[in-house]
Amino acid sequence: MEFQGRAFYACHEEGKLHLLDGPPYAGGQKTGERIPGDRVSLLPPSEPQKIVAVGLNYRSHARELGLRVPEEPLLFLKPPSALLAPGGTIVLPRESQRVDYEGELVLVIGGRLKRASPREAREAIFGYTCGNDVTARDLQRRDGQWTRAKGFDTFAPVGPWIIPGPFFFPLHLATYLNGVRRQWDSTDNLIFPPEELVSHISSVMTLLPGDLVFTGTPAGIGPLSPGDEVEVEVEGVGRLRNRVAAET
Repeated sequence: MEFQGRAFYACHEEGKLHLLDGPPYAGGQKTGERIPGDRVSLLPPSEPQKIVAVGLNYRSHARELGLRVPEEPLLFLKPPSALLAPGGTIVLPRESQRVDYEGELVLVIGGRLKRASPREAREAIFGYTCGNDVTARDLQRRDGQWTRAKGFDTFAPVGPWIIPGPFFFPLHLATYLNGVRRQWDSTDNLIFPPEELVSHISSVMTLLPGDLVFTGTPAGIGPLSPGDEVEVEVEGVGRLRNRVAAET
């Protein structure tokens, strides 16, 4: 959050914002100072060293793209420079003629993990937030790999906040474009559930507190145009809103 030009972490309790002495996913504690909630601006709720995303983690999405369901999680990275705050503007780059929304549940890692078991991985998930894996679809098809298509600035909107775990699954996920629901599914239909994803990722790279894991998008992806408003809602977590504009 930002208040009077200063960035900070806070927790919301009993209608009040309590300042923390550090990120909650890294053990930040209340300082005793409270701030007015109506005078803050939301920032991305985490400062990850890396953003790990998972492709084709709903069968419905694999079908709509005409692709085979993977036998193990299909991983890719989005750069932290792609992060976008709630209410921020997704910028459509001039290099692409087709940029899609992809609403997703996002995991926030709360511990250092290397080759973790699913049980250890589940315990290391600090909490959950909403995300939009914005994708330049034409560049994804043209390049044959996904770094450019997934990595433009503003292509990782996240927020509006983190809901700490443990959490009760399944959750419903919906994406709205200009108020019309375009995606709707349940996390019960994830091919690889959160603890399996985190365990698998940790066998490849060490996960650190604050790292983000985008868990995949269901069917219903579609293009964004200048002037659109896109919203991603995860049941019990929140609703992430962003406007869309063309690059100038």
